[in-house]
Parts: sequence; structure tokens; C-alpha cells
Amino acid sequence: MFEIFTQLRWQDFLDIFIIAFIVYRLIAMMRGTRAMQMIMGLVVVLLVYVGSQWLGLFTLNWILDNFLGSIIIVVIVVFQSDIRRALTQVGTAPLFGGPDRLERGQALEEITKAAVAMASKRIGALIVLEREVGLNDYMEVGTPLDARVTAELVESVFLPRSPIHDGALVIRNGRIAAARCILPLSEDARLGRDFGTRHRAAAGLTEATDAVVIVVSEEKGQVSLVVAGRVTVDIDALELRAALERLLSA
Repeated sequence: MFEIFTQLRWQDFLDIFIIAFIVYRLIAMMRGTRAMQMIMGLVVVLLVYVGSQWLGLFTLNWILDNFLGSIIIVVIVVFQSDIRRALTQVGTAPLFGGPDRLERGQALEEITKAAVAMASKRIGALIVLEREVGLNDYMEVGTPLDARVTAELVESVFLPRSPIHDGALVIRNGRIAAARCILPLSEDARLGRDFGTRHRAAAGLTEATDAVVIVVSEEKGQVSLVVAGRVTVDIDALELRAALERLLSA
């Protein structure tokens, strides 16, 4: 065993690091999307194939052998939209992703200002901040945007007469990525009856992903923060700003 390590070159360590980084980035991009569920399905098929060989199920093994023989074509056909999206992200995003600390801090400050202002005006809002898990599946049905985060722009999106005020606004890498996004509703019975559709949508998304969601209630004029399905209601500007900085830095 020790001899194996002594024979390794520095190029081998670099090779292992690059492959591990690529695999990590691919998993991070696919988590929380339909692609991950499809990959799990292919893993199950592969396990059944190995089991059919071990148990001597020749007919099943022959069918799966022919299917897996064309696995590359199957992967390209099934994941064509995800492959296209991943290549687009690689071509447009920095290698290690994410905005710098100053840019992120400015974006969080603008989001906090917008949330507090909308609460005082009783304007309902649903603001999603993406973290590691990709939200592409939810953004595809929305209106794509690519704009710098400002309090005025965020507030204008949720004005009652705005054509894109329904649904959620998604913030990705310190920029507004999409509006009018539809989120899944939580079925958690522990959520009280006082929580409306916005709070249940925020809880539903954070139960499935690691996103952070800000909810502004037009009925109560309060700001809530939702993380991992847990709702913290009626928080002020200082609490919201500190919580966002802590969550987005984790």
C-alpha cells in the first residue's frame, strides 16, 4: 500500500483534484432538479442489471445489457436540457462562482431595504436567495431577468399593477435572475392556519432545497424569513440583514 503512494506523481494529485472538483460542481448544479432524480433511476437500473447477472436471470440481463449498451445516447437525449444549461453556466460564470463579499453585501442591503419598505406599504412579496442547490426547475416557468439588485427594482416587481408581481423573485449570485417563479407548496401540517400561500410556498421550497426565502405579508405588514421549512415571523431590518449575511456566508 505504501509503495502505491510513493509512485504517485504531482500530476496524479492534480488529476484527482480536477476530476473531484468537476464531479462536485456537477452534483451541485443538479441537486434539487429533475436530473438528480433521473440519475437515481439510472443507478437503480444498473443495480438491477448487476443483480440479474448474479441471479442468472438471462432474459432480464439481455434486455438491460442492450439498454445499457446505448447508455451514452440515452443520457444525451434524457439530459439534453440540463447539459445545455450546465454548459451555459460554465461559459458565463466564474470558475469558483459567486459574487465577491462587497457585491454580495450590497445586494443583501438592497434586499433588506426593499423588504422593509414593502412591509410598511403592505405590498406582498416572495424573494428567494439561491445557495448551493440549483433552482433552475423553478426558474424555467418564470420570466428570466439579469439585473443588478436594487431596492427600487425589487419593489417595482411586486407592485400590484406589475405584470410579473405574482410568484417569486429569484436572486442568484447577487443578481436578479428571474421573476414570476412558481414554488411548490408545503404540506407540513405543523404550519399554522395563519400562514397563507406565500409562506407555504416559501416553506415548500426550503424543504426541498437549501434556498433562503423572504416573505412580506401584505395582510400583516410583516417580514418573515424561511429556512429549511422553518418560518421566523415579524423580524426587523437589523435581524434580517444579520441573518442573511450569516446564511449566505455559510
